[in-house]
Amino acid sequence: MLRSIPISKAENVAVRGRTVPGAQPLPLFWSASSLEMNFRGRELLLDVETDFSLYEQWLSVVCNGAHIARFPLQKGRSTVPVLRGLNPERVQHIEIIKDVQPMPTDAQSRLLVHGFLTDGEFLPLEEKALRLEIIGDSITSAEGAIGAKSEEDWIPPLFCAARGYPYLLSMELRADLRVLSQSGWGALTSWDNDPNCALPRYYEQVCGVVRGEENEALGARRINDFAAWSADVVVVNLGTNDASAFRQPPWVDPETGCSYKQRLNPDGTRSAEDEARLARAIREFLELLRRCNPRAQLIWAYGLLGAELKDLIRGAVEDYARAAGDERAHFFLLPLGREEEKGARSHPGLPMHERAAAALAAEIRRLTV
Repeated sequence: MLRSIPISKAENVAVRGRTVPGAQPLPLFWSASSLEMNFRGRELLLDVETDFSLYEQWLSVVCNGAHIARFPLQKGRSTVPVLRGLNPERVQHIEIIKDVQPMPTDAQSRLLVHGFLTDGEFLPLEEKALRLEIIGDSITSAEGAIGAKSEEDWIPPLFCAARGYPYLLSMELRADLRVLSQSGWGALTSWDNDPNCALPRYYEQVCGVVRGEENEALGARRINDFAAWSADVVVVNLGTNDASAFRQPPWVDPETGCSYKQRLNPDGTRSAEDEARLARAIREFLELLRRCNPRAQLIWAYGLLGAELKDLIRGAVEDYARAAGDERAHFFLLPLGREEEKGARSHPGLPMHERAAAALAAEIRRLTV
């Protein structure tokens, strides 16, 4: 017989991803947020609630290390079968993963976990080896990691955190993973020069990128409790959109009429003044990351979809490390993706994500042994 277990009472179920601990129901805000468990029983269902106006939520199920299912969630509250017909004598390691990033342009978008319906039990999990936080853009959100190469629509089915390098890296390192990522965003501006779309501006909040009174009531704008969960390793993969901004028209603030632009010189080189603005934003973000994560290795990774800013970013990271006397801040050049490894929307496909995860795993092991 199935019994209901509220998420706040579900012992031995680990919540991965930045959220409001102990909330009932529990909001899952960020890409790759997940519920992890060792389950023994015949049947497991998820009691979940969503809303959206434009962008629906998708979930993936990983069982014993294999990605076995993914599906969209309907509006409202529903009971979703996770697995049925299991051998009740065998323990299954299950992860239920939020595949889609937060959607700032859809104020109704949200995902709430009420709990489980099950005839089984949750058994203790193995302790994770480290706490890993990854901050990035569409690459880190695993946009295009699933879907045909010909796909160009910007839609939730083409986001798949379960196939992205952050999740793959967490599996390799046995890490407790938190992801903060937004497609099109950068360290200083978005791809189209909007200064409001810079991840560092929202880093200290639980999920400050989302909008709407309902998300605010769920705790999205709260200051994150860094003392409760302090990262061992922070990977920043920003810069791809900052590079694009130099080639885009100015962004004009509709309220003030002010114009923002990362400029090119007449000869096509980047404006030294605007390069300096970007370098300063990188240094200031590293200072913030160090304040919030005093013991972490800080790795600024860049280069999967081109590396035109590698010297600027490397220089900014080295300048910060030298000025702060911080020996745990590093620049890491990711392996350049190959054309045949691309997925939907000209973004990294699974093979590119796998290579990025392998390269980062080797670097993190080198720094943490």
